[in-house]
Order: sequence, then structure tokens, then C-alpha cells
Amino acid sequence: MSHVFISYTRSTAKEAQVVAAALRGLGHAVWLDDEIPAHRAYADVIEERLREARAVVVIWSAEAVKSEWVRSEADRARGDHKLVQLKVDATALPMPFDQIQCADLAGWTGDAEAPGWRKVAASVAELTGGRDDASVSAAEAAPARVSRPTICVLPFANMSGEPEQEYFSDGISEDIITALSKLRWFFVIARNSSFIYKGKAVHMKQIAEELGVGYVVEGSVRRGGDRVRITAQLNDVATGSHIWAEHYDRSLADVFAVQDEITEAIVAAIEPQLYAAENFRAQRKLPHSMDAWELVMRALSHYWRVTRQDNIVAQTLLSKAIDIDPNYGQALGLLAASYTFSIHMGWMEVATGRLIAERAAQTAIMADSEDPWAHYALAGVYLFARRFDDTLAECELALRLNPNFSPAQGFYGLALCYCGRWEEGDVAARRALRLSPRDPLSATYCGIAAYAQFLGRHYDEAIRLAREGIRQRSDFVGAHRVLTAAAGMAGQDDLAGAALRELRRAQPNISLAWIVENMPIQQDADREHYLEGLRRAGLD
Repeated sequence: MSHVFISYTRSTAKEAQVVAAALRGLGHAVWLDDEIPAHRAYADVIEERLREARAVVVIWSAEAVKSEWVRSEADRARGDHKLVQLKVDATALPMPFDQIQCADLAGWTGDAEAPGWRKVAASVAELTGGRDDASVSAAEAAPARVSRPTICVLPFANMSGEPEQEYFSDGISEDIITALSKLRWFFVIARNSSFIYKGKAVHMKQIAEELGVGYVVEGSVRRGGDRVRITAQLNDVATGSHIWAEHYDRSLADVFAVQDEITEAIVAAIEPQLYAAENFRAQRKLPHSMDAWELVMRALSHYWRVTRQDNIVAQTLLSKAIDIDPNYGQALGLLAASYTFSIHMGWMEVATGRLIAERAAQTAIMADSEDPWAHYALAGVYLFARRFDDTLAECELALRLNPNFSPAQGFYGLALCYCGRWEEGDVAARRALRLSPRDPLSATYCGIAAYAQFLGRHYDEAIRLAREGIRQRSDFVGAHRVLTAAAGMAGQDDLAGAALRELRRAQPNISLAWIVENMPIQQDADREHYLEGLRRAGLD
């Protein structure tokens, strides 16, 4: 179901796409009339989508005022008390719409802090019941809150007394995060941000303030022989109370059932009416072997450390898991993702990594078509192959399967930028930062947002964001490249020279020819713009 319908004319199609991307970035389901199926009658689909929408956003322009379609849709929305208006030029609104508040978004390019946009976002949120007040600054330390149930799952404590069992308790936590993340009703902080509190004595309110959450899940795991004891509790940060707590003593073979029970209990405790609307059990295929699952959990603990050596260890463990269970979708999808990530970080040759990643991703999708890791990895493969439409489609599918999947959200932003859609790319990158504000990967999200701003010719903002990415991770070559190009285009010669020296240190093989060959920039004008910035900085 599409909760937001956007009414516009062809002359404002670009503005409609930017508005749609921004609303989707806030978690709304949005429909545009370019999504009408080939076999459906136009009028029938419009009527159906208007009827089901909770909010109708009308984009007024000189052409829209004259359009019978737009005026009819606006009048229908006004009568149903779900009209949200904005205008993109100085045109006077026709009666009776001139009596209703209309946000001025003339020249708006996606700035979440713009007063007009904040009015639109607040109105849509009020009508749909899913307000997201967050206007996320890419370098913000503390994220704003959203009103969807917002949850952080802390890493479950390992009570076995054996440090080598850490992967097991981490795996329990990771699976619960994944299960909750697949529910569109929840905003779930990504694993990498919640795991920074592992082993630390931090007050619950501090965690809530730093991550912008209303609920915190914590627990412990004690494994002994073929038995496992899991405790879990759900805390309401606002009241400081425990909403729900439980412990489970089960055989090791029942660990997946316990994870489902914990997830269902969390949902039922927070939002009972949502419990009946979702079905977790149908959303994942369990491995045939507990040994294979344990190998994948070990692999994840290395993958998230985001180093070259740990990535290699993760690939070895994943290969062992696949040897045990050749149809283990998560193992195959994560293996594919590890190879595409290696390519992005410059840890291996594109041609070699792409072949392995594509084979693993395709096999993962055949084994489990609802594994978001596989679609995320395949998007990376397609981008390097310059199959841009396929790249975006796979990103969007990964995000439909897991709306809280921050790496896919960040990569979607990058793909949109490479396709010339920088405003939408910026929205996606900032949403990735909101999903995981304390993430080792947030440096890459800052870099993507910086690249988006560079494409929009906002060089000062691009410089700021690139510097933030480098501050978080000095070896992130993407941020070094953007900083160098933006400084070059801004005429900041001293900064450009210093940035180029650091870029050459981080990426010794950098050259203009390397950019042309390895960066899949679809639009010729965008590529030339980027190359010109690097030339002005002194790169040849």
C-alpha cells in the first residue's frame, strides 16, 4: 500500500522525484504515476492509489494550475482531508486551494532543513501517522528521533566465561536485529552502532540520547554443551521501566525458535496491533546445520571490523559454511558482499572480485530470494558492469526486504549519484547515517553525501562532509578523492594540493585515467566535472 500519493505535471517531474526520494528517506511508502503497470488502465490505477493514500502531496506550478488532472486530484484530496500542498514557482493558487497553507519549495534541491520542506514533512507525517522529524546532518553526532518505534538491540553478554564464545552471543543479537529490521513499522539502529557499547558500562539514557531511540533491548547468553540459556529484556527509555523480560532454557537446536520468540515478544510489547500485521517466520530460511550458522556468525564478527585481513578471514569462514550447507542463502549473500566491498575499498582487482561476487550472489538468490545481502551484493556487481537500471533495482529490492539495512541504503545513495540523481543520492546517504550513526561504515556514507554535494556544485559542503569521512576513517580513498576535486573546483589551491598529496598516499595508483576506467559515472557531464576538479588540484 502506498501511503503518499504525489500529484504533479510533466514539467515538474524532476521536483516530484526529489520530493518522493526525500519522503522515502523518512520511511514513507510513496507512489508516482510513472509506476503504473503496463497492463492496468491509467484512470483505474490513479483512482485506486488516491483512495488508499493517507496523504496526497500536490506540487503546484504554472502548468499544474491549468491541469484538470492535478486540480481534480487536489480537490479529491481536499475533500478527504488529506491534502498537502507545495509550490515550485511564483504561480498564484486557484480557489479554493489558495485558502490552504502551501509550502514554498521554489528551487529546493533536497535540503532537509529548509523551512518549506519541514512543513511538508510534518504534514505528511501527521496524516500518515509516521512522523519523522529527523533532518539528518551527515556529520551530526546525535541523531534526531522518529516516531515509529525506534529500537537499539545491544550485544547480548557472553556469560559462558569463554571469550571464544563471543561470536555465539553476538550472533544471537545479530539475528534479532535482522528480524526486527525487516519490519517496516520499526526503525532499528544498525548493528555496528549498537555494538560500540559492547562491554561498556553505559547508562541506558546515554545510549538513547546518542542513538536517538525510545527502546533498548539487552540480554545475555550462556552456552554449555548442547544447552543454551538466553535472557532478554525490553526497556522503555522514557520511563526507565522494563516492559518485558524473559529467559529461555533450550537445547542448542532450538536457538532459532528462541530468536523468533524474542522478536515476536518485543513487537507485541511495543505495538500489539502491529503484531498481527507482520510475519517474521516466513521471512527467513534457516540453515540446515548449526555448524554452518556458527561459521557465518564468526564471519560476521570479522566482516564488521572493516579491515582487509578480517575481510579475508570472513571469506574463508563463509566458504567453509557453504561447504557444509551449499544452499545457505545468508552465507552466500555475505560472501558476495565481502567481495564487492573488497573491490570498493581497493583491496582486489575489479575483474577478479566481480566474477566471484556475481556467482555467489546469483547462487544466494536462487537459494533464498529474500536475502537482502545477496541483492545488495548483486547491485555492486551490476554497478561495476555499468548496468545502472539493474543496480538501482537490486538496491531497491534489498531495501524492500530490509528497510533498515544501512549498507544497502548507503550504496543506493552512491548508485543514484553515479546515475546523475544526486539529490536523491544525498537523501539516501543521510538516511544511512541516521540508521547507523556510530558505524565504522559511516565514513563511507559521509563520503557519498560529499560526492552528492560535489555533483550539486555545493563545494563547501562537499569539503566539510569529505573531511568528516576522512576524520572517521583516514584510509577511505573515496572521501580523499571528493575532497581533492571539491577543493580544486572551489579554487582553494592550498587545500587542493594538500588533499592531492593525501590522496596519492591513500591510493598510489590514482590518475585521471583510473577515474575514467574504474568509476562508473553514467553522465558524461558529471564525469567531466569530477575530472576537472581533480585536474585543477594537479592530478594528471
